[in-house]
Amino acid sequence: MWRRRVFPLLLRHFSTEPETPSPPSLYSFLQPSIFSIRKPQSKQPPNPQIQTPKHTQQIPNLESTLQQSLNENNTEEAWKCFKSISSSSVLPIEMFLGSMKVATNGAPAFALVKCMFKNRFFVPFGMWGEVLVEISRKTGRFCDFFEVFNESCRIAKEEKLELLRPDLAACNAALEGCCCELESVTDAQKVLERMSLLGVRPDETSFGWLAYLYAIKGLEKKITELEDLVSRFGFSDKSLFVSKLVSGYVKSGNLESVSTTILQNLRAVNGNGLNLHEETYGEIVKGYLEHGSIKGLASLILEAQKLESKTVKVETSVGYGIINACVNLGLLEKAHSVLDEMNAQGGSVGLGVYVSILKAYGKEQRTAEAAQLVSEVCGLGLDLDVITFDALIDVSMSSQDFQSALSLFRDMREARIPELMGSYLTIMTGLTENHRPELMAAFLDEVVEDPRVKIGTHDWNSIIHAFCKAGRLEDARRTFRRMVFLQFEPTEQTYLSLVNGYMTAGNYFSVLMMWNDVKKRLRFDGEKSFKLDHGLVDAFLYALVKGGFFDAVMQVVEKSQEMKIFVDKWRYKQVFMENHKKLKVAKLRKRSIKKMEALIAFKNWAGLNT
Repeated sequence: MWRRRVFPLLLRHFSTEPETPSPPSLYSFLQPSIFSIRKPQSKQPPNPQIQTPKHTQQIPNLESTLQQSLNENNTEEAWKCFKSISSSSVLPIEMFLGSMKVATNGAPAFALVKCMFKNRFFVPFGMWGEVLVEISRKTGRFCDFFEVFNESCRIAKEEKLELLRPDLAACNAALEGCCCELESVTDAQKVLERMSLLGVRPDETSFGWLAYLYAIKGLEKKITELEDLVSRFGFSDKSLFVSKLVSGYVKSGNLESVSTTILQNLRAVNGNGLNLHEETYGEIVKGYLEHGSIKGLASLILEAQKLESKTVKVETSVGYGIINACVNLGLLEKAHSVLDEMNAQGGSVGLGVYVSILKAYGKEQRTAEAAQLVSEVCGLGLDLDVITFDALIDVSMSSQDFQSALSLFRDMREARIPELMGSYLTIMTGLTENHRPELMAAFLDEVVEDPRVKIGTHDWNSIIHAFCKAGRLEDARRTFRRMVFLQFEPTEQTYLSLVNGYMTAGNYFSVLMMWNDVKKRLRFDGEKSFKLDHGLVDAFLYALVKGGFFDAVMQVVEKSQEMKIFVDKWRYKQVFMENHKKLKVAKLRKRSIKKMEALIAFKNWAGLNT
């Protein structure tokens, strides 16, 4: 009946085009052409009486009384206060809105607006509509909002008051309530009628709520008509519409339609991803699991994978959405069950399924399982991205699961990921902080020939320093030799770590060998690639004096003088007195003239013969 009554009226008032084929008659009032921008009506509402305040000192008391009346649900007293304030000053909009927000149970706010309508005190909808939507959602008083909404629409239409016309957000809120709370097709369609009469053009959200309602009610014919109408409106993104339609099917328990809708829409976008809402995927998972249909979820993912483009983003794939929903719902084991079922059905598991499970492993620090799954994924020829690898390696290092981190890095290299430096530095830094030089050395030796990893002398220095600090001098020496063999030039820091390590162990002869190596470098390279500094000179002198290698001591002194490096003679004089106080020149003369001459030279330099 309402269709026969409304349709001619709509054509007369809103049609701007000659006769053209129209959408199905049920939605005639929703033709895109009739939602053109309407010119504001010339008729204005009667303005509230605004007078010069006579008793401004009374306003605070009136506001306080109004607030108390609202809280006590005394609408008559509230209205008297409100009218008194508005007649003695400018329209108290800010106070009006604030009062409604404070009224936490909602009823006073709606009652006050009804009184406003009853007394023909018309405040623009834009000033209070959004607040009422917020209050209705907060307090669950949709019916009160719907009553006010309908009255505002009636007055706006009958009295041609543009300022009382609800905006699109309010209309969608009304549709949402009709579709989700009331689940009333009649009320929802009446909202659409009013939108059409008032010239409020529906958007994707509007049609999404209708799709949800029709799916719940099983109105397939109306869904078909609605899909056609959505196409006519030319919305570029239909993901919200599809999400709501699927949610409706899930609530009604129609899982077959859920699967059909998803697959049909995947075909419509050429497999480029549906971008269904995360909330929708959560509803899908709950719906299937409530019916004990792990097999159904697995089948849906496998069928979707067949349609999805190879270039589709992982996060927009159906498999990722479903498995990620399982994870977010705390159902990781169910996600495993879906994966197992997919394998049992003989289908190839897409990357999206694995990525979602890997993210869950990372979040729960199940790094060993993550590393094992990554190996399986890479073995299947699926390409994980650098972000996934970096995240898992970072979690592994934070959990001190170094073997998993190293395993992940190997898979990362084999997957031909071009950017390796981020994870390389994460591993090296973590191993350094945890004093694991043996793992650092093995790791460095493994990646040293990979051009994607930029290794420098400082990496080798870190390993050597860690070995020396741990007293593992043979490992430090072996690393030093490997470093030189691979043509990495030792620096002052390299030798300083070794000298300090040998000195701590009392191995002064090895310090002498280090000095001989430094002499060669200084002889062949001059100061181009290697240069003595004060710290290294001090370490050599201290160790060589303590070890009694005075000839080498004087060589260091000579080099320090050439390079103008300050040397504190008193320090080494003290070292000599502590270690060689009883050493006599006469005894050395019998053993070696050269050693005797070196000792005399040192004593003269240090001032020990005075």
